[in-house]
Amino acid sequence: MRNKVVIGTRGSKLALWQANWVRDRLIQLYPELKVEIEKIKTTGDKILDTPLTKIGGKGLFVKEIEEALISKRVDIAVHSMKDVPAEIPSGLHISAICKREDPKDAFLSKKGVSIVKLPYGATVGTSSLRRAIQIKALRSDLNILPLRGNVDTRIRKLNEGKFDAIILALAGLKRMGLEGMVTEVISEDIIIPAIGQGAIGIETRIDDDYINELVKPLNDPETALCVNTERVFLSVVGGGCQLPLACHAKIENSSFKVVGMIGDPYGEISIIKGKREMKLSDINYQSFLSEAEKLAKELAEELLKRGGSIIIEKIYKER
Repeated sequence: MRNKVVIGTRGSKLALWQANWVRDRLIQLYPELKVEIEKIKTTGDKILDTPLTKIGGKGLFVKEIEEALISKRVDIAVHSMKDVPAEIPSGLHISAICKREDPKDAFLSKKGVSIVKLPYGATVGTSSLRRAIQIKALRSDLNILPLRGNVDTRIRKLNEGKFDAIILALAGLKRMGLEGMVTEVISEDIIIPAIGQGAIGIETRIDDDYINELVKPLNDPETALCVNTERVFLSVVGGGCQLPLACHAKIENSSFKVVGMIGDPYGEISIIKGKREMKLSDINYQSFLSEAEKLAKELAEELLKRGGSIIIEKIYKER
């Protein structure tokens, strides 16, 4: 048995909260274990003056952490699952997905007004094309401006009056004790959450049996089912984390539900949405995961046929 484990993570307050949460759970399970945290700066952390969509590439917030994992500098990588690309580097895997926090987006406005009551032409800050496109579909008059930086930086810019409102992930605000700043929790009918939003993922080396067994109790089966289903949608569509895509899976009222979206940043096709649903009683429990993934695959293929493939192709040509 190894008596020390090193967790690799980004250095933001939220990322450190997540890494510390994982560390504390491991220490609770294994009191004799020494768990250290190593902060690693990723490409996405280094480039703060450019919209994510302009940087290009995949894994902007995970690549350097994965490299540290492959080189055995760290034993465990802790990520926000919404930052993890569909393709995982050879030799690595997501070995646990922890219980999900609320995946919805949060609206924070300087004057405490809701989205629909914002003044005409108000400025809204977000780093996400997914959010921007869906908000524009609701309020085409709003001026959507790019907003990068950690949670504290974004809130500071709102308070300084640089924006009338900003949109952040509700999960991060709740984890950092900032839920009281939320003006409005945005309904999924308005903004479909990002793939994996609200879930903490643990990435490890496939051949490290000791670490894989160590983190196994941190996996939440329902969260893993839903997030893996969303990631099938991402894989089929073939887009990166920074493209205007959304997919959210959940178990509700004895049904398994999946909603998805592909957005057009050029406004010609606007938003293509779809959904799938199946009753839990209709499926053999043992084949549940494959049935759920099949549902996401069918939804992704439908949206691509309805114009999504044209949108994705156009976005890559413009870059």
